[in-house]
Amino acid sequence: MEIRFGSYIVADSEAHRVMHRAAERARRITARINRGNLRQKGIAKLFGRLTGKKPGEGFVLFPPFYTDCGRNIAIGRKVFINAGCCFQDQGGIEIGDGCMIGHQVVIATLNHDLRPDRRGNMMASAVKIGKNVWIGSHATLLPGVTIGDNAVIAAGAVVTKNVPAGSVAAGVPAKVIKKIGG
Repeated sequence: MEIRFGSYIVADSEAHRVMHRAAERARRITARINRGNLRQKGIAKLFGRLTGKKPGEGFVLFPPFYTDCGRNIAIGRKVFINAGCCFQDQGGIEIGDGCMIGHQVVIATLNHDLRPDRRGNMMASAVKIGKNVWIGSHATLLPGVTIGDNAVIAAGAVVTKNVPAGSVAAGVPAKVIKKIGG
């Protein structure tokens, strides 16, 4: 069972149970990544097992790293992910070539229903990050956002809306504060 963009996942449904099984698998693999003592080649190999796809050339990940599934992460070439990042990837995460992701960045692709009687239900929405994007430490990208090529997300920003290519976004919620000259 595959969870797709815009999927509404009902608590305790078969899709919800599939998500829990995927999370258990991801925790086992990320525990191996996070143990330490691994060279980048070993980390890349385990990351490939986690995602089901070989990471692109020049991929670098500094543990610890956490994800809820792993199978819904697509990574381009020359991507750097710093320590402490958490990717909630059930809705899908695409990271373009040449991206740099700072310490403790959170990328979330699930949102819970606002009604208290349905709070366990979730909506999945993909996060797409273009090429050559720099995401500063402690930034949070919320479900459904797209970050355009060559954009910069400032440290601590909470991205709730799309960020155009060649822009710098900062704040809570993040707003475009300038265009990058080139």
